[in-house]
Amino acid sequence: MSRLLPAVLLFTPAAAPAADPPPLPREFRGVWVATVSNIDWPSKPGLPADAQKAELVALLDKAVELRLNAVVFQVRPMADALYESKLEPWSEFLSGESGKNPGYDPLAFAVAEAHARGLELHAWFNPYRARTPTAKSPATADHVTRTRPDLAKPYGTHHWMNPTHPEVQDRSLAVILDVVDRYDVDGVHIDDYFYPYKEKDADGKLIPFPDDDTWAKYQKDGGKLARDDWRRDAVNRFVRRMYEDVKKAKPWVKVGVSPFGIWRPGHPPGIAGLDQYAELYADARLWWNEGWCDYWAPQLYWPIAQEKQSFPKLLDWWAGENTKGRHLWPGLYTSRVTGAEKGWPAKEVADQVELTRKAKAGGAVHFSAKALVRNTGGVADELRAAYAEPALVPESPWLAGKEPVGKPEVARGTADGKPVLRVKGPVGARFVVVRSEADGKWATAVVGVAGGSATVPAPAGRSVVSLVDRAGRAGEPVEVP
Repeated sequence: MSRLLPAVLLFTPAAAPAADPPPLPREFRGVWVATVSNIDWPSKPGLPADAQKAELVALLDKAVELRLNAVVFQVRPMADALYESKLEPWSEFLSGESGKNPGYDPLAFAVAEAHARGLELHAWFNPYRARTPTAKSPATADHVTRTRPDLAKPYGTHHWMNPTHPEVQDRSLAVILDVVDRYDVDGVHIDDYFYPYKEKDADGKLIPFPDDDTWAKYQKDGGKLARDDWRRDAVNRFVRRMYEDVKKAKPWVKVGVSPFGIWRPGHPPGIAGLDQYAELYADARLWWNEGWCDYWAPQLYWPIAQEKQSFPKLLDWWAGENTKGRHLWPGLYTSRVTGAEKGWPAKEVADQVELTRKAKAGGAVHFSAKALVRNTGGVADELRAAYAEPALVPESPWLAGKEPVGKPEVARGTADGKPVLRVKGPVGARFVVVRSEADGKWATAVVGVAGGSATVPAPAGRSVVSLVDRAGRAGEPVEVP
């Protein structure tokens, strides 16, 4: 690492000194950072680069304070980029002007700062949305709505790329793979926007989605599927290709999908609501059953007691569909805790976290960061209690190599006049975990390995150091001499 970052020490109480550190829990504790319309970050477009960086650092520090371990960072809100890209223009949500360079690379900055704090960084993409009604600046000359209006057409208040067009699929996959290739991300992530949620015109009539051109070509070429099945097939093929292509590029990069929380009404019995299979043309259960993801984050955005969209029933149903043994980390609507009369009580979110543990779901993802940073309605306080001790991201054994990560090399030294541990790790090491004992209590610090090494403030007392690889496997610990 090029500079020494303060390690945040997270204490695990112990009744008496132990010979070895108690094992750390394994639980995914993620948070979505939405950049579309400046929901979470940056707080408004046009801030100077230093101000944007400071806001992002504060957000990451809050995640560490709450003992989260992953950030899902939106990098492609509407066929634009929150990183240096030759494929799409800079996002206006950074500078206030589409195509304007903000003066730094936010994704590169986010990856480095997240890893330094022991956080995974997952890049979140919207594969098909081309423009939202919140857009303020004109689209650049090289934006898809201007270069290829046949691919990205108006639909209601939005512009949307046609999921059945082969060039749209190729384009979106190229964008995702470009990020996988050039950035050291831990995962890529897509959410519930496949075909869009249906829009209505001024008279309240449903607006047909503008895919007549590709449908006509399909029929002319002898296609046999019914139109709805044809739409679903196109989305299915994209999801499968995304998973397979990411694995070919970097097998250790996790692929996450966060669909609408209900597959179809009546599954399980008694569940009602939007039918994503019929309306979004998303056969989410198929993807989950086939293992076209490494983690599954269905948006279970309803309270526990809401019977027709029951959080526990839907959680158990999705768990029962996990035929490939992938990770189930449901999305929680943490921002519904508003502190107002119509909002949720903060305890609702903590109770949902507890239900994920009882269901052995392995973790959760919170939507979204703003509620946690602001502690709206006391929700951050509730999560601080729910996440009372640190946790490592669960292992993904199907992504691991044959050999586990080796032992670290640890040496004592000084930096800025303060004692530090200098840790070296082999290729494939992602994080350094330092466990230290003082006064009968164990403390934990997690920092990233950059360039094969890390520098950590040296704790007082006995210390034990281990490495964690990109698949989440922990190596053999070494006691610091």
